[in-house]
Amino acid sequence: MITVSSVSHSYDDTSLVLDDVDLTLPRGALTALIGPNGAGKSTLLSAMARLLSPDQGAVRVDDLDVLRAKPDVVARKLAVLRQDNHLTARLTVVDLVRFGRFPYSKGHLDAEDHEIVERSLDYLQLGEFRDRHLDELSGGQRQRAFIAMVLAQDTDYVLLDEPLNNLDLRHAAAMMQLLRQAATELRKTVVVVLHDINFAAAYADHIVAMKGGAVMATGSPAELMRTEVLRPIFDLDIEVHEIGGRRVCLYWHPEPATLEAPARDDIHAESSSG
Repeated sequence: MITVSSVSHSYDDTSLVLDDVDLTLPRGALTALIGPNGAGKSTLLSAMARLLSPDQGAVRVDDLDVLRAKPDVVARKLAVLRQDNHLTARLTVVDLVRFGRFPYSKGHLDAEDHEIVERSLDYLQLGEFRDRHLDELSGGQRQRAFIAMVLAQDTDYVLLDEPLNNLDLRHAAAMMQLLRQAATELRKTVVVVLHDINFAAAYADHIVAMKGGAVMATGSPAELMRTEVLRPIFDLDIEVHEIGGRRVCLYWHPEPATLEAPARDDIHAESSSG
Protein backbone atom coordinates (compact mmCIF):
# COMPACT_ATOMS: atom_id res chain seq x y z
CA MET A 1 0.00 0.00 0.00
CA ILE A 2 0.96 3.64 -0.39
CA THR A 3 1.26 5.66 2.81
CA VAL A 4 1.51 9.46 2.72
CA SER A 5 2.50 11.01 6.06
CA SER A 6 2.28 14.74 6.87
CA VAL A 7 3.16 15.83 3.33
CA SER A 8 3.13 19.56 2.63
CA HIS A 9 4.40 21.45 -0.38
CA SER A 10 4.30 24.93 -1.88
CA TYR A 11 5.65 26.31 -5.14
CA ASP A 12 6.04 29.96 -4.19
CA ASP A 13 6.60 29.82 -0.42
CA THR A 14 3.30 31.61 0.15
CA SER A 15 0.43 29.21 -0.51
CA LEU A 16 0.37 25.50 0.26
CA VAL A 17 -0.45 23.23 -2.65
CA LEU A 18 -0.42 20.25 -0.28
CA ASP A 19 -1.40 20.95 3.29
CA ASP A 20 -0.26 18.29 5.79
CA VAL A 21 -1.69 15.36 3.84
CA ASP A 22 -2.06 12.01 5.60
CA LEU A 23 -3.36 9.22 3.42
CA THR A 24 -3.30 5.45 2.98
CA LEU A 25 -4.15 3.91 -0.38
CA PRO A 26 -5.10 0.22 -0.50
CA ARG A 27 -3.00 -2.31 -2.34
CA GLY A 28 -4.48 -4.07 -5.36
CA ALA A 29 -7.18 -1.46 -5.93
CA LEU A 30 -7.93 1.25 -8.47
CA THR A 31 -7.91 4.55 -6.58
CA ALA A 32 -9.18 7.77 -8.16
CA LEU A 33 -8.05 11.20 -6.99
CA ILE A 34 -10.81 13.72 -7.65
CA GLY A 35 -11.43 17.39 -6.85
CA PRO A 36 -11.65 20.83 -8.46
CA ASN A 37 -8.80 22.53 -10.29
CA GLY A 38 -6.03 23.51 -7.90
CA ALA A 39 -7.00 20.86 -5.36
CA GLY A 40 -3.47 19.40 -5.29
CA LYS A 41 -4.26 16.08 -7.02
CA SER A 42 -1.42 16.14 -9.53
CA THR A 43 1.04 17.47 -6.96
CA LEU A 44 0.15 14.66 -4.58
CA LEU A 45 0.60 12.09 -7.35
CA SER A 46 3.97 13.64 -8.21
CA ALA A 47 5.06 13.37 -4.57
CA MET A 48 4.02 9.70 -4.48
CA ALA A 49 6.03 9.05 -7.65
CA ARG A 50 9.02 11.14 -6.51
CA LEU A 51 8.66 13.48 -9.44
CA LEU A 52 9.00 16.19 -6.80
CA SER A 53 10.34 16.27 -3.27
CA PRO A 54 7.75 17.80 -0.93
CA ASP A 55 8.80 20.45 1.54
CA GLN A 56 8.01 18.07 4.38
CA GLY A 57 6.60 14.64 5.04
CA ALA A 58 7.21 11.09 3.87
CA VAL A 59 5.87 8.67 1.28
CA ARG A 60 6.18 4.91 1.58
CA VAL A 61 5.23 2.25 -0.93
CA ASP A 62 4.99 -0.95 1.10
CA ASP A 63 8.31 -0.90 2.98
CA LEU A 64 10.09 1.42 0.54
CA ASP A 65 10.80 5.05 1.49
CA VAL A 66 10.14 6.58 -1.91
CA LEU A 67 11.78 9.93 -1.17
CA ARG A 68 15.03 8.37 0.05
CA ALA A 69 15.42 5.27 -2.13
CA LYS A 70 17.59 5.16 -5.24
CA PRO A 71 15.80 6.12 -8.47
CA ASP A 72 16.24 2.71 -10.11
CA VAL A 73 14.81 1.00 -7.03
CA VAL A 74 11.77 3.27 -7.11
CA ALA A 75 11.38 2.68 -10.87
CA ARG A 76 11.15 -1.06 -10.27
CA LYS A 77 8.47 -0.51 -7.63
CA LEU A 78 6.18 2.01 -9.31
CA ALA A 79 5.58 3.40 -12.78
CA VAL A 80 4.17 6.82 -13.52
CA LEU A 81 2.57 8.51 -16.51
CA ARG A 82 2.56 12.29 -16.39
CA GLN A 83 0.15 14.67 -18.11
CA ASP A 84 2.85 16.04 -20.41
CA ASN A 85 3.83 12.72 -21.94
CA HIS A 86 4.71 14.17 -25.34
CA LEU A 87 8.04 13.22 -26.88
CA THR A 88 9.96 15.28 -29.40
CA ALA A 89 11.81 12.25 -30.82
CA ARG A 90 10.04 10.42 -33.65
CA LEU A 91 9.56 6.99 -32.11
CA THR A 92 7.68 3.90 -33.15
CA VAL A 93 5.21 2.35 -30.74
CA VAL A 94 7.48 -0.60 -29.98
CA ASP A 95 10.45 1.72 -29.32
CA LEU A 96 8.36 3.68 -26.84
CA VAL A 97 7.20 0.56 -25.03
CA ARG A 98 10.80 -0.68 -24.79
CA PHE A 99 11.59 2.39 -22.68
CA GLY A 100 9.54 0.72 -19.95
CA ARG A 101 12.26 -1.90 -19.56
CA PHE A 102 15.04 0.64 -18.92
CA PRO A 103 15.06 0.24 -15.10
CA TYR A 104 16.04 -3.39 -15.65
CA SER A 105 17.94 -3.49 -18.96
CA LYS A 106 19.60 -0.05 -19.01
CA GLY A 107 18.97 -0.08 -22.75
CA HIS A 108 20.24 -3.62 -23.42
CA LEU A 109 17.11 -5.73 -23.66
CA ASP A 110 17.33 -9.49 -23.23
CA ALA A 111 14.83 -12.17 -24.24
CA GLU A 112 12.71 -11.63 -21.12
CA ASP A 113 12.54 -7.88 -21.76
CA HIS A 114 11.37 -8.43 -25.33
CA GLU A 115 8.76 -10.92 -24.15
CA ILE A 116 7.35 -8.40 -21.65
CA VAL A 117 7.28 -5.69 -24.34
CA GLU A 118 5.33 -7.94 -26.71
CA ARG A 119 2.96 -8.94 -23.92
CA SER A 120 2.28 -5.29 -23.13
CA LEU A 121 1.62 -4.52 -26.79
CA ASP A 122 -0.82 -7.41 -27.00
CA TYR A 123 -2.57 -6.43 -23.79
CA LEU A 124 -3.23 -2.93 -25.14
CA GLN A 125 -4.15 -4.39 -28.56
CA LEU A 126 -1.35 -2.49 -30.27
CA GLY A 127 0.18 -5.31 -32.29
CA GLU A 128 -0.90 -3.89 -35.64
CA PHE A 129 0.54 -0.48 -34.71
CA ARG A 130 3.87 -1.67 -33.26
CA ASP A 131 5.95 -0.24 -36.12
CA ARG A 132 3.92 2.94 -36.59
CA HIS A 133 5.37 6.24 -35.46
CA LEU A 134 3.57 7.93 -32.59
CA ASP A 135 2.72 10.98 -34.68
CA GLU A 136 0.86 8.69 -37.08
CA LEU A 137 -1.57 7.50 -34.41
CA SER A 138 -4.85 8.87 -33.15
CA GLY A 139 -4.97 10.38 -29.68
CA GLY A 140 -6.52 7.23 -28.23
CA GLN A 141 -3.97 4.93 -29.86
CA ARG A 142 -1.09 7.10 -28.72
CA GLN A 143 -2.37 7.14 -25.14
CA ARG A 144 -2.64 3.34 -25.21
CA ALA A 145 0.99 3.20 -26.34
CA PHE A 146 2.07 5.21 -23.30
CA ILE A 147 0.02 2.94 -21.04
CA ALA A 148 1.74 -0.07 -22.67
CA MET A 149 5.10 1.49 -21.82
CA VAL A 150 4.00 1.88 -18.21
CA LEU A 151 2.81 -1.73 -18.04
CA ALA A 152 6.07 -2.93 -19.63
CA GLN A 153 7.85 -1.44 -16.62
CA ASP A 154 6.20 -4.35 -14.79
CA THR A 155 5.74 -2.67 -11.43
CA ASP A 156 3.23 -3.45 -8.71
CA TYR A 157 2.12 0.20 -8.62
CA VAL A 158 0.96 2.32 -11.56
CA LEU A 159 0.32 6.08 -11.16
CA LEU A 160 -1.35 8.07 -13.93
CA ASP A 161 -1.98 11.81 -14.04
CA GLU A 162 -5.15 12.61 -16.00
CA PRO A 163 -4.78 9.83 -18.60
CA LEU A 164 -8.17 10.76 -20.12
CA ASN A 165 -6.99 14.19 -21.29
CA ASN A 166 -7.74 14.82 -24.97
CA LEU A 167 -9.65 11.54 -25.33
CA ASP A 168 -13.19 11.44 -26.66
CA LEU A 169 -15.89 9.62 -24.73
CA ARG A 170 -15.38 6.23 -26.39
CA HIS A 171 -11.61 6.25 -25.94
CA ALA A 172 -11.89 7.55 -22.37
CA ALA A 173 -14.25 4.70 -21.46
CA ALA A 174 -11.94 2.17 -23.14
CA MET A 175 -8.97 3.58 -21.22
CA MET A 176 -10.76 3.27 -17.88
CA GLN A 177 -11.73 -0.30 -18.73
CA LEU A 178 -8.08 -1.12 -19.44
CA LEU A 179 -7.01 0.38 -16.11
CA ARG A 180 -9.78 -1.55 -14.37
CA GLN A 181 -8.50 -4.76 -15.98
CA ALA A 182 -4.93 -3.94 -14.96
CA ALA A 183 -6.04 -3.79 -11.33
CA THR A 184 -8.26 -6.88 -11.52
CA GLU A 185 -6.41 -9.17 -13.93
CA LEU A 186 -2.79 -8.07 -13.53
CA ARG A 187 -3.19 -7.30 -9.81
CA LYS A 188 -1.72 -3.84 -10.16
CA THR A 189 -2.33 -1.06 -7.67
CA VAL A 190 -3.54 1.78 -9.89
CA VAL A 191 -3.79 5.42 -8.80
CA VAL A 192 -5.31 7.83 -11.31
CA VAL A 193 -6.11 11.55 -11.27
CA LEU A 194 -9.54 12.15 -12.80
CA HIS A 195 -11.77 15.14 -13.44
CA ASP A 196 -14.88 13.16 -14.36
CA ILE A 197 -16.46 11.95 -11.14
CA ASN A 198 -18.72 9.56 -13.04
CA PHE A 199 -15.71 7.68 -14.36
CA ALA A 200 -14.41 7.53 -10.79
CA ALA A 201 -17.75 6.21 -9.54
CA ALA A 202 -17.99 3.60 -12.31
CA TYR A 203 -14.47 2.17 -12.29
CA ALA A 204 -12.69 2.93 -9.00
CA ASP A 205 -12.61 0.80 -5.88
CA HIS A 206 -11.47 3.70 -3.73
CA ILE A 207 -11.83 7.46 -4.13
CA VAL A 208 -9.85 10.31 -2.56
CA ALA A 209 -11.53 13.74 -2.78
CA MET A 210 -9.29 16.80 -2.41
CA LYS A 211 -9.77 20.54 -2.18
CA GLY A 212 -7.32 23.33 -1.41
CA GLY A 213 -4.41 20.95 -0.94
CA ALA A 214 -6.19 18.88 1.70
CA VAL A 215 -7.93 15.53 1.67
CA MET A 216 -11.64 16.16 2.25
CA ALA A 217 -12.96 12.60 2.11
CA THR A 218 -11.90 9.05 1.27
CA GLY A 219 -13.85 5.87 0.76
CA SER A 220 -15.71 3.70 -1.71
CA PRO A 221 -17.82 5.17 -4.54
CA ALA A 222 -20.95 4.39 -2.52
CA GLU A 223 -19.55 6.38 0.41
CA LEU A 224 -18.36 9.41 -1.57
CA MET A 225 -20.87 9.70 -4.38
CA ARG A 226 -23.45 11.48 -2.24
CA THR A 227 -24.73 15.02 -2.61
CA GLU A 228 -23.82 16.03 0.94
CA VAL A 229 -20.24 14.80 0.47
CA LEU A 230 -19.68 16.31 -2.98
CA ARG A 231 -21.29 19.71 -2.35
CA PRO A 232 -18.50 21.22 -0.18
CA ILE A 233 -15.80 19.75 -2.41
CA PHE A 234 -17.05 21.16 -5.72
CA ASP A 235 -19.20 24.04 -4.38
CA LEU A 236 -22.04 22.63 -6.43
CA ASP A 237 -25.28 20.82 -5.74
CA ILE A 238 -24.76 17.47 -7.47
CA GLU A 239 -27.69 15.13 -7.85
CA VAL A 240 -26.77 11.48 -7.35
CA HIS A 241 -28.89 8.69 -8.84
CA GLU A 242 -28.42 4.94 -8.88
CA ILE A 243 -28.63 3.37 -12.32
CA GLY A 244 -27.89 -0.30 -12.89
CA GLY A 245 -26.39 -0.60 -9.43
CA ARG A 246 -23.98 2.29 -10.00
CA ARG A 247 -24.13 5.85 -8.75
CA VAL A 248 -24.35 8.52 -11.43
CA CYS A 249 -23.81 12.21 -10.70
CA LEU A 250 -25.76 14.91 -12.51
CA TYR A 251 -23.94 18.21 -12.24
CA TRP A 252 -25.52 20.13 -15.09
CA HIS A 253 -28.82 21.99 -15.17
CA PRO A 254 -30.93 21.39 -18.29
CA GLU A 255 -33.22 24.33 -17.63
CA PRO A 256 -32.01 27.64 -19.16
CA ALA A 257 -30.22 30.02 -16.86
CA THR A 258 -32.22 33.06 -15.78
CA LEU A 259 -30.64 36.44 -15.41
CA GLU A 260 -32.03 39.21 -13.29
CA ALA A 261 -33.85 41.69 -15.55
CA PRO A 262 -32.56 45.27 -15.46
CA ALA A 263 -34.73 47.94 -13.91
CA ARG A 264 -36.96 49.94 -16.29
CA ASP A 265 -35.02 53.13 -15.54
CA ASP A 266 -31.79 51.38 -16.56
CA ILE A 267 -33.34 50.28 -19.85
CA HIS A 268 -34.53 53.84 -20.54
CA ALA A 269 -31.07 55.24 -19.79
CA GLU A 270 -29.41 52.76 -22.16
CA SER A 271 -31.89 53.58 -24.94
CA SER A 272 -31.34 57.31 -24.53
CA SER A 273 -27.55 56.98 -24.61
CA GLY A 274 -27.75 54.82 -27.75
